[in-house]
Amino acid sequence: MPHQIAILGWGSLLWEGGAEFDRWHDEWRLDGPVLRLEFSRVSSRRLGAPTLVIDPEHGVPNKVAWCLSRRPDPDNVIADLRCREDTTLKNIGHVMLAQLGGKEPDDKPARDIAAWAKDHELDVVVWTKLASNFLSKTERPFSVAEAVAHLKKLPTAGKVKAAEYISRAPEFINTPLRSAVQKEPWFVKDEGG
Repeated sequence: MPHQIAILGWGSLLWEGGAEFDRWHDEWRLDGPVLRLEFSRVSSRRLGAPTLVIDPEHGVPNKVAWCLSRRPDPDNVIADLRCREDTTLKNIGHVMLAQLGGKEPDDKPARDIAAWAKDHELDVVVWTKLASNFLSKTERPFSVAEAVAHLKKLPTAGKVKAAEYISRAPEFINTPLRSAVQKEPWFVKDEGG
Protein backbone atom coordinates (compact mmCIF):
# COMPACT_ATOMS: atom_id res chain seq x y z
CA MET A 1 0.00 0.00 0.00
CA PRO A 2 1.43 3.43 -0.96
CA HIS A 3 2.35 5.78 1.86
CA GLN A 4 2.39 9.55 2.20
CA ILE A 5 6.11 9.94 2.89
CA ALA A 6 7.71 13.28 3.77
CA ILE A 7 11.40 14.17 3.68
CA LEU A 8 12.64 16.94 5.98
CA GLY A 9 15.36 19.39 4.97
CA TRP A 10 17.09 22.44 6.41
CA GLY A 11 20.54 22.61 4.79
CA SER A 12 22.21 21.67 1.53
CA LEU A 13 19.48 19.15 0.70
CA LEU A 14 17.39 22.15 -0.37
CA TRP A 15 19.92 23.62 -2.79
CA GLU A 16 22.14 20.74 -3.86
CA GLY A 17 20.08 17.62 -3.48
CA GLY A 18 21.40 16.24 -6.76
CA ALA A 19 19.42 15.18 -9.84
CA GLU A 20 19.09 11.55 -8.77
CA PHE A 21 17.72 12.55 -5.38
CA ASP A 22 15.60 15.49 -6.54
CA ARG A 23 13.70 13.52 -9.16
CA TRP A 24 12.11 11.42 -6.41
CA HIS A 25 10.40 14.24 -4.50
CA ASP A 26 8.09 17.18 -5.17
CA GLU A 27 8.68 20.85 -4.29
CA TRP A 28 9.96 21.95 -0.90
CA ARG A 29 7.39 23.47 1.46
CA LEU A 30 8.41 25.78 4.29
CA ASP A 31 5.97 24.73 7.02
CA GLY A 32 7.66 21.66 8.46
CA PRO A 33 8.10 20.78 12.11
CA VAL A 34 10.04 22.98 14.53
CA LEU A 35 13.38 21.40 15.41
CA ARG A 36 16.38 22.60 17.42
CA LEU A 37 19.11 23.34 14.83
CA GLU A 38 22.62 24.72 14.94
CA PHE A 39 25.69 24.73 12.68
CA SER A 40 27.44 22.42 15.15
CA ARG A 41 28.74 19.60 12.96
CA VAL A 42 32.24 19.89 11.50
CA SER A 43 32.08 18.55 7.95
CA SER A 44 35.11 16.78 6.52
CA ARG A 45 33.54 16.91 3.06
CA ARG A 46 33.25 20.69 3.39
CA LEU A 47 36.85 21.11 4.62
CA GLY A 48 35.96 21.70 8.27
CA ALA A 49 33.01 24.02 7.64
CA PRO A 50 30.19 23.82 10.16
CA THR A 51 26.94 22.30 8.93
CA LEU A 52 23.39 22.29 10.26
CA VAL A 53 22.20 19.41 12.39
CA ILE A 54 19.45 18.73 14.89
CA ASP A 55 21.20 19.64 18.13
CA PRO A 56 18.98 19.29 21.22
CA GLU A 57 21.66 20.82 23.47
CA HIS A 58 22.90 23.83 21.48
CA GLY A 59 20.27 24.23 18.78
CA VAL A 60 17.48 26.77 18.73
CA PRO A 61 13.94 26.17 17.44
CA ASN A 62 13.63 26.54 13.67
CA LYS A 63 10.80 25.55 11.38
CA VAL A 64 12.25 23.26 8.70
CA ALA A 65 11.27 22.52 5.10
CA TRP A 66 9.67 19.33 3.84
CA CYS A 67 8.61 17.69 0.62
CA LEU A 68 6.63 14.62 -0.39
CA SER A 69 8.49 11.69 -1.82
CA ARG A 70 7.31 10.29 -5.14
CA ARG A 71 8.24 6.81 -3.95
CA PRO A 72 5.58 4.62 -2.30
CA ASP A 73 7.98 2.48 -0.26
CA PRO A 74 9.60 3.99 2.88
CA ASP A 75 12.68 1.75 2.49
CA ASN A 76 13.39 3.32 -0.91
CA VAL A 77 13.03 6.85 0.49
CA ILE A 78 15.40 6.03 3.34
CA ALA A 79 17.88 4.54 0.85
CA ASP A 80 17.62 7.61 -1.41
CA LEU A 81 18.45 9.93 1.47
CA ARG A 82 21.24 7.66 2.72
CA CYS A 83 22.84 7.71 -0.75
CA ARG A 84 22.40 11.47 -1.13
CA GLU A 85 24.00 12.07 2.25
CA ASP A 86 26.75 9.50 1.59
CA THR A 87 26.24 8.05 5.06
CA THR A 88 25.06 4.93 6.85
CA LEU A 89 21.49 3.90 7.61
CA LYS A 90 21.94 4.70 11.30
CA ASN A 91 22.32 8.37 10.30
CA ILE A 92 18.91 8.45 8.61
CA GLY A 93 16.06 9.06 11.00
CA HIS A 94 12.51 8.05 10.32
CA VAL A 95 9.16 7.70 12.00
CA MET A 96 6.47 5.40 10.68
CA LEU A 97 3.26 6.36 12.41
CA ALA A 98 1.60 2.97 11.89
CA GLN A 99 4.50 1.26 13.70
CA LEU A 100 4.22 3.57 16.71
CA GLY A 101 0.87 2.09 17.66
CA GLY A 102 -0.08 5.14 19.70
CA LYS A 103 3.27 5.22 21.53
CA GLU A 104 5.67 8.13 21.29
CA PRO A 105 9.22 7.83 19.93
CA ASP A 106 12.04 7.82 22.48
CA ASP A 107 13.77 11.10 21.59
CA LYS A 108 12.26 14.59 21.54
CA PRO A 109 13.05 15.44 17.89
CA ALA A 110 11.33 12.24 16.74
CA ARG A 111 8.35 12.97 19.03
CA ASP A 112 8.02 16.47 17.56
CA ILE A 113 8.30 15.09 14.03
CA ALA A 114 5.70 12.36 14.73
CA ALA A 115 3.23 14.91 16.15
CA TRP A 116 3.71 17.15 13.11
CA ALA A 117 3.31 14.17 10.75
CA LYS A 118 0.06 13.19 12.42
CA ASP A 119 -1.29 16.74 12.04
CA HIS A 120 -0.36 16.64 8.32
CA GLU A 121 -1.85 13.16 7.75
CA LEU A 122 1.53 11.72 6.76
CA ASP A 123 2.41 8.06 7.21
CA VAL A 124 6.21 8.29 7.28
CA VAL A 125 8.80 11.05 7.76
CA VAL A 126 12.48 10.66 6.86
CA TRP A 127 15.35 13.00 7.78
CA THR A 128 19.13 13.20 8.09
CA LYS A 129 20.03 12.30 11.67
CA LEU A 130 23.65 13.38 11.90
CA ALA A 131 24.71 14.61 15.32
CA SER A 132 26.94 17.44 16.43
CA ASN A 133 30.57 16.31 16.37
CA PHE A 134 32.14 19.63 17.31
CA LEU A 135 33.73 18.36 20.53
CA SER A 136 35.24 15.25 18.93
CA LYS A 137 36.56 17.17 15.90
CA THR A 138 37.92 20.26 17.69
CA GLU A 139 38.52 18.93 21.22
CA ARG A 140 36.60 21.98 22.44
CA PRO A 141 32.99 22.09 23.70
CA PHE A 142 30.61 23.79 21.29
CA SER A 143 29.78 27.43 21.86
CA VAL A 144 29.32 30.27 19.41
CA ALA A 145 32.69 31.73 20.43
CA GLU A 146 34.46 28.37 19.98
CA ALA A 147 32.77 27.81 16.62
CA VAL A 148 33.81 31.27 15.38
CA ALA A 149 37.37 30.60 16.60
CA HIS A 150 37.30 27.27 14.73
CA LEU A 151 36.15 29.04 11.55
CA LYS A 152 38.92 31.62 11.81
CA LYS A 153 41.52 28.81 11.98
CA LEU A 154 40.28 27.13 8.80
CA PRO A 155 42.40 27.41 5.67
CA THR A 156 41.02 29.74 3.00
CA ALA A 157 39.29 26.91 1.13
CA GLY A 158 37.51 25.86 4.34
CA LYS A 159 36.42 29.44 5.01
CA VAL A 160 35.03 29.62 1.48
CA LYS A 161 33.07 26.39 2.04
CA ALA A 162 31.80 27.71 5.38
CA ALA A 163 30.71 31.04 3.90
CA GLU A 164 28.98 29.25 1.03
CA TYR A 165 27.15 26.80 3.29
CA ILE A 166 26.08 29.37 5.88
CA SER A 167 24.97 31.95 3.32
CA ARG A 168 23.10 29.38 1.21
CA ALA A 169 21.23 27.92 4.18
CA PRO A 170 17.58 28.89 3.81
CA GLU A 171 16.69 32.38 5.04
CA PHE A 172 14.24 30.90 7.55
CA ILE A 173 17.08 29.20 9.42
CA ASN A 174 18.23 31.47 12.24
CA THR A 175 20.78 30.27 14.77
CA PRO A 176 23.18 32.05 17.14
CA LEU A 177 26.22 30.90 15.13
CA ARG A 178 24.76 32.09 11.83
CA SER A 179 24.04 35.52 13.36
CA ALA A 180 27.57 35.75 14.79
CA VAL A 181 29.30 34.63 11.59
CA GLN A 182 27.35 37.06 9.42
CA LYS A 183 28.88 39.89 11.50
CA GLU A 184 32.45 38.65 10.90
CA PRO A 185 34.54 40.84 8.53
CA TRP A 186 35.78 37.80 6.55
CA PHE A 187 32.24 36.58 5.93
CA VAL A 188 30.86 37.93 2.69
CA LYS A 189 27.32 36.84 1.94
CA ASP A 190 26.83 35.66 -1.64
CA GLU A 191 23.77 37.62 -2.73
CA GLY A 192 23.63 35.68 -5.99
CA GLY A 193 23.25 32.27 -4.34
